[in-house]
Amino acid sequence: MRRISETPRIVVRDVRKEFKLRHTHSIKETALAAVRRKPLTTQFRALDGVSFEIAEGEAVALLGFNGSGKSTMLKLISGVLTPDSGSILTRGRVAGLIEVGAGFHPDLSGRENIYLNAAILGMSKKEIDARFESIVDFSEIERFIDTEVKHYSSGMFLRLAFSVAIHTEVDVLLIDEILSVGDEPFQKKCLTRIRELHAEGKTLVVVSHDLDMVSKLCDRGVLLRDGKVLFDGPSTQAVEVMRT
Repeated sequence: MRRISETPRIVVRDVRKEFKLRHTHSIKETALAAVRRKPLTTQFRALDGVSFEIAEGEAVALLGFNGSGKSTMLKLISGVLTPDSGSILTRGRVAGLIEVGAGFHPDLSGRENIYLNAAILGMSKKEIDARFESIVDFSEIERFIDTEVKHYSSGMFLRLAFSVAIHTEVDVLLIDEILSVGDEPFQKKCLTRIRELHAEGKTLVVVSHDLDMVSKLCDRGVLLRDGKVLFDGPSTQAVEVMRT
């Protein structure tokens, strides 16, 4: 069994995050709500005092039903969002497979988008050059690599975007719904590659509704409910608690 370092890669301390929910979508609705003295917005607390640490080399699942705060937590760790209070500390290079393909330009070719997206993910041109062939081979769309991505099918687009992301040189990999990418053979290949990255010592934080897959991929589960940590322990037990 691969040894997990006690040195933390991620430290989450008493994090809180709220969002403003709008209840009107037009000037007419706003005017009617004002006449009827109904609130135009309400505050939704997505995270309420969440704290945990993730050590170097751990594979941790963030679990919870819709609205529990798990995807918000992942975006906070990635830096896409900032907490309203509390703090999040990360050590090393962090890459998120959260919005696969974010940063791709439809009028550029697949080849050009590999360099663009990899640069956004923090890779140097030298690193991209060294991994280019592997990225293309993994995506299985070599025939179309010089075609503008606006002509790609959704499956081709996702294959290329995911391939770029998992070939990034990272210390921490954040993954949201990995099994939503491509067809079943490609999904299996993605899972195999993610397991390889973990075996190499990369830290994984995974969000997925596929509880069976998560319990096999991750050793630990942090279960969120109503924006708070309900359970933090072995992933199999976290799944059991979630299902009860």
